[in-house]
Amino acid sequence: MKKVLIVGAVAGGATAAGQLRFYDKEMNITVYDRDSTMSYAACGTPYVIGEVIKDETSLLMTDPEKFQQKRNIKVKLEHEVVEIFRAEKKVRVRNLNTGEEFDDSYDVLILSPGGSAIRPEIEGSQQKHVFTLRSYGDMQAIHSYIQKEKPLHCVISGAGFIGLEMAENLKHLGLEVDLVHKSSAILSILDKDLSQLLHAELEKNDVRVHTETVIDKIDDRHVYLSDGKILKADFVLMSIGLKPNTILAESAGLSLGETGGIRTNEFMQTDDESIYAIGDASENFDFITGDPKRVPLAWPAHRQAFLVAQHIVGNPIGKKGLLGTSALKVFSLDAAMTGLTETAIKEKGLNAQTVTHTGNSNAGYYPDHEKLTLKVHYHPETRQILGAQCVGGKGVDKRIDVLATAIFGGLTIDDLQALELSYAPPFSSPKDPVNMIGYKAFD
Repeated sequence: MKKVLIVGAVAGGATAAGQLRFYDKEMNITVYDRDSTMSYAACGTPYVIGEVIKDETSLLMTDPEKFQQKRNIKVKLEHEVVEIFRAEKKVRVRNLNTGEEFDDSYDVLILSPGGSAIRPEIEGSQQKHVFTLRSYGDMQAIHSYIQKEKPLHCVISGAGFIGLEMAENLKHLGLEVDLVHKSSAILSILDKDLSQLLHAELEKNDVRVHTETVIDKIDDRHVYLSDGKILKADFVLMSIGLKPNTILAESAGLSLGETGGIRTNEFMQTDDESIYAIGDASENFDFITGDPKRVPLAWPAHRQAFLVAQHIVGNPIGKKGLLGTSALKVFSLDAAMTGLTETAIKEKGLNAQTVTHTGNSNAGYYPDHEKLTLKVHYHPETRQILGAQCVGGKGVDKRIDVLATAIFGGLTIDDLQALELSYAPPFSSPKDPVNMIGYKAFD
């Protein structure tokens, strides 16, 4: 009977365990995680804090007791794997409640350790009103602090996914919000012209946006910025990025890639064929360029878990690369993207042209329609679609999902004309914005 140990019990780890049990009823499976909860929907945490989601426990997909009863999988929470002994195929585990340590053996080891929020080393960053949002426990701590202390002024450092979602949710709670971002444009995975639409939407909703500056110091009631501004702040959220948790892998002699993630092959195996790495801490490759890529999102973690399970049970399926398809909501606007950005195209020296279409999400005469802007980059000679982005009031995710599918399927920019997409006045127009991109790019 094959024995599998899994480090990490959230998206990647829990899914890998479930997939393995589905395909092998006899396998011995144990999952270790240092947190007190497992398999929670991390993407929902800002909306619990903003009280859009009323019941925080709705984010919990399962618990160790259910995993044991329904799937015969052992889950040990508040247990941290602190060392890997590759030659002996053993790990050392520490019970975080008692401090006791013990060894456990494996035939196969799956690393799904996730990542940790980066907390910069600045004066005052360790104070009780300074938070990061990465775990279920972080969410509970922030929610509790807001309810008990009733802060009035919040400063968010970092205008990525979490920073923008938290800005919206904190405004819903009635807080004054300042958003501080190091770069000249927010949400760097969008092209600058489209990120400006989100910038305007934030300011329209009274979020004060400060670009090209960082926090230098924090005291009890204020934040001091590098540009000399002083902001009121009785609540501070540091949301400047995610560092992959690779210390365990590094200490075991497993190599890291260019992105800082654990290097993996097409089946998600590390340097050691008995050890796999999935999720936020694993390095993969870009679907379009083949270059190293790390995408700390839920979809890649779930897909990688399936690929690993298939490989372990003897049905190898190679990974195809990642596009980084993603979406978010910022007040009344939605944004979504897939593939390469303008910046990435320039950095890689690729030959590209761009076509942009601004129009309605659906029939303009239908009362429920919104404006959207769809932007697509493509190679002018091969006509390969390199990337796409969309910002608008509705229908944004649909268009990017179509374009992600088109890229995956090898369709060209000209093929977009011929896509027979669903139409009725509440949903689209006879020529969908995706079709319009194809027509506009046609020479």
